[in-house]
Amino acid sequence: MNRLQRALDALVERIDTPAPIVLADVMQDNIDRMQAFAAEHNLDVRPHVKTHKCVEIGRRQVKAGAVGITAGNVGEAEVFAAAGFDDIFIAYPIWTAGTKGPRIRKLAETIRLRIGVDSVAAINALADAMGEDAGRLEVVIEVDCGARRSGAPAEAAGGLAAAARNRGLVPAGVFTYPGHGSASPDARQGAALDQETALTTAVRSLSAAGITPDVVSAGSTPTVEFATGGVITEIRPGEYVFNDLNNTRLGACTEDQIALFVAGTVVSDWVPDQVILDVGTKVLGREGSPERGFGGIAGTNATLSKLNEYHGFLPLPEGFQPGVGTVLPVVPNHVCPVVVNFEEYIVTDSTGTSLERWPVDARGFLN
Repeated sequence: MNRLQRALDALVERIDTPAPIVLADVMQDNIDRMQAFAAEHNLDVRPHVKTHKCVEIGRRQVKAGAVGITAGNVGEAEVFAAAGFDDIFIAYPIWTAGTKGPRIRKLAETIRLRIGVDSVAAINALADAMGEDAGRLEVVIEVDCGARRSGAPAEAAGGLAAAARNRGLVPAGVFTYPGHGSASPDARQGAALDQETALTTAVRSLSAAGITPDVVSAGSTPTVEFATGGVITEIRPGEYVFNDLNNTRLGACTEDQIALFVAGTVVSDWVPDQVILDVGTKVLGREGSPERGFGGIAGTNATLSKLNEYHGFLPLPEGFQPGVGTVLPVVPNHVCPVVVNFEEYIVTDSTGTSLERWPVDARGFLN
């Protein structure tokens, strides 16, 4: 029997579905493995908490050796700062609209805070928000390495860092995100090389402006295996803590390293060769396609072919016939969208004998 199904069977009478199940022992192995990888290559780990949004998991990452955490927005940073995390990097080009300016200033008074920037306009807005306390805030210049997301050209990093310095902010270094490494298994190494090239160019640009970076920060889970050389000082993986089907397909993890799945119940079986699960877009998000599916059933080759808000359509391969009431372990394509849909995790281990509930503390904090 599949390991995830075995753990689920031990829990099934004690939980309601749909529910996110975390195998704490597998998760801890993932945390320790990443930390050991970083130590081997003389890198710092700054995990991205957007994947789990959970204070308890963040504490385990820091206890294992992480130098701090990465957040995706001000709200996430506030939740973790209130829980005692004192070294936070918001790896996003924040624009200080509404209440964000005062909130950033307050955070910078109590913790070591770094914020991503990729424009002079954002730098000036942050400096205006910080006022006479500008020297408390560190900024990290975001450069594009081929993902075509946010990020300035690498050769512009020095000019942006100088602009931050001129406004009294502290230019701490550079970062990038090699998102194009998720395109296919073959894309991972090439994206990591693009990342190294862009960061090297950015560091040279900073040096030309008379600035020595304290941090040269790289992501992500699919490419981290290849982020081991050159100027990189820090890695920011997020999904590694749980892993998912996408990372399995990319070769970034094995099936045995998946630490989160969703318990879903078969609620209808009237259509021949298909059942309906209580797992829809409100649980899994919308990542997927009819060709690769919208999530898979652990231990089988069955994949969800379609999702409505509360319905998951599961075509049944030959020899697999779960009846109404059967509870199945659904592995998401992408784990991050799943987390934001639940207030708590059901936490157990690979045997399913223990049961704890951990809050998803930063759920709903999107700005």
